[in-house]
Amino acid sequence: MPGIPSAAEVKANGLDLGEMNAKLLQKIEELTLHLIRLEKENAKQREDINELKSKRD
Repeated sequence: MPGIPSAAEVKANGLDLGEMNAKLLQKIEELTLHLIRLEKENAKQREDINELKSKRD
């Protein structure tokens, strides 16, 4: 994952817990925003599908 050190890097160089917590919080925010975007896209697709179904009937 970009910006997060690998296990080998942590083993070799140690870990700054404060820095790692900040990086993990940033990743959580990125993933949350991505999930929100996907949920909106999914809702729009459901609307489109329902509209197409109603036109077919």
